[in-house]
Amino acid sequence: MQGRFCRVELLDPERHGEHLFTANRLDTEGRNWTYLSVGPFERYEDYRVWLDKIAGKGDPFFHTVIDLATGKALGVAAYMRIEPAHGVIEVGSINYSPLLQRRPAATEAMYLMMARVFDELGYRRYEWKCNALNIPSRRAALRLGFAFEGIFLHHMIQKGRSRDTAWYSILEDEWRVYKNAFSHWLSPENFSDVGKQKRPLEWYLKPLRK
Repeated sequence: MQGRFCRVELLDPERHGEHLFTANRLDTEGRNWTYLSVGPFERYEDYRVWLDKIAGKGDPFFHTVIDLATGKALGVAAYMRIEPAHGVIEVGSINYSPLLQRRPAATEAMYLMMARVFDELGYRRYEWKCNALNIPSRRAALRLGFAFEGIFLHHMIQKGRSRDTAWYSILEDEWRVYKNAFSHWLSPENFSDVGKQKRPLEWYLKPLRK
């Protein structure tokens, strides 16, 4: 999945592992791993074992985000809980390193994954779920156009703690409208020569929301 700022491709531990580990190590306090089911990883060897375990599986189906400016892998995300018979799929296990966070490539990667789900694969519903305590993830879901649907209480045990899960979704009819907004946000005209956005994504999405 090719964009202006990034490329999203299948996770390959051999090619992507060292770049991902190095980028993740910039998160010196390990905060990015707080609400994930694994990590943080202190040693590359342990991280590589995990990558080898998850790579190539059909569900979750892990991808990595390649920064086109450097050619390096800076984050991962997965298609998961894939139900073709019902036309439902989820994006999850998102782990963006500090080098990817709050950059246009971070948003573009999510757009590219949405576009494949709706435009190429023909799914009806795209889901985003996260720990209800994970405020940055919940804000990201809303910023990207996902609608909040509610909280599943005591949904699971994660790292020995009870987790309430916040549910969000984008439906196929919403995507038909949102896609144009994403395209306008990602256009060269919306970015300065140094890559700074002129108008936020919310500016394009807000008039379209119900």
